Amino acid sequence: MAIENTVRYSDSELERFKTIILDKIEHAKRDLELIKSAYMNDHTNGTEDTSPQFKAFDEGSAVNSKESNSALAIRQEKFIRDLKNALIRVENKTYGICRVTGKLINPKRLELVPHATLSIEAKNIQKS
Repeated sequence: MAIENTVRYSDSELERFKTIILDKIEHAKRDLELIKSAYMNDHTNGTEDTSPQFKAFDEGSAVNSKESNSALAIRQEKFIRDLKNALIRVENKTYGICRVTGKLINPKRLELVPHATLSIEAKNIQKS
């Protein structure tokens, strides 16, 4: 397939990408639930305050862990949002078109990064 001359991906290719995106969304949602449960400390056994030794270190560590998990959750939510936006582009049949160059993004890139909106060429332009 000559990627450079194609205006858009075919309907069958879009369906294949849609399947990949839906699978990624499902995995990302499961990961987000795990992150949130760690953040909310849903699975504590209620013994976090029974040992006064090194309590200051434990509290500092717990706060740091919650902040890290919160940042991870925010990042994961953005990833899910980006994937859902990719689904909209599939439905609009604009999926896989670089927003800078207007060329099709390499299908191997889209398999690895299904929410990509820039080709490698455009990413390299941004870095320069």
